[in-house]
Amino acid sequence: MIPLISRNNMAGRPEPLTKLDKNALHPHEVAIFLDFDGTLADIADDPAAVAVPRQTIDALARLEKVTGGAVAIVTGRPISEIDHFLSPLNLPIAGVHGLERRGADGSMSSVPTDERALEGVAESLERYRDRNEGIFIERKQGSIALHYRKRPELEAASKTAVHEAVNGNAGLHILNGKKVIEIKAGKATKADALKAFLKEPPFNGRIPLFAGDDVTDEDAFLAIADDRGVSIKIGEGETAAAYRADSTESFRSWLDSLAGMFEQQQLTS
Repeated sequence: MIPLISRNNMAGRPEPLTKLDKNALHPHEVAIFLDFDGTLADIADDPAAVAVPRQTIDALARLEKVTGGAVAIVTGRPISEIDHFLSPLNLPIAGVHGLERRGADGSMSSVPTDERALEGVAESLERYRDRNEGIFIERKQGSIALHYRKRPELEAASKTAVHEAVNGNAGLHILNGKKVIEIKAGKATKADALKAFLKEPPFNGRIPLFAGDDVTDEDAFLAIADDRGVSIKIGEGETAAAYRADSTESFRSWLDSLAGMFEQQQLTS
């Protein structure tokens, strides 16, 4: 039985990440799952303008090597975008909140989506965007994201526009994030993606560690608690995660130090 490292955060008060005993983690026992925006990359007004520091990409490469490939990205972005931002890495990835997934063996899988219903929503939201400068519509395979980061005063109006566009369509699902609202044409979640990875090598039989920054990560935090894993929330906000990192920068630094500790463990084992 894998030992319990984290605790369930039933009181809603996560411990500082500095309280997590990294020495209780071992590279051949842990499976690392990471969100992208707000976790590895700083959030930007334009999703295309983000960048991941080279040191962080190097840390991911070191973690991939020392864990035997048990490092995956679980994100709302498409897989192709993550490959671009993390080049030259080619990690296992669950994209579009679990609607698409690439396993460690390179195999691709996806969840059926109602693209026709999604197209009608896109047309409605694009009319809303055209009436409101600063609103940005991001279209993906299987989902649409409405970003109001440049117009935070339009949060309520944007949520109304999304609900009116979806208009009770049972095949579409609304996710509220940090100054973004996403409409998914499929039922998969990040928790579903984690569970799928954990059934496959090299992730199966390991302690899951998941880090994310947004409300769309909360179902994965709960799944981590069920699997006796380690859950880390980046930044402020209520959370089910057991630990909290103050910022994206501090979490990236912690991830780099984890890679160094794992490498040292291998040298001394």
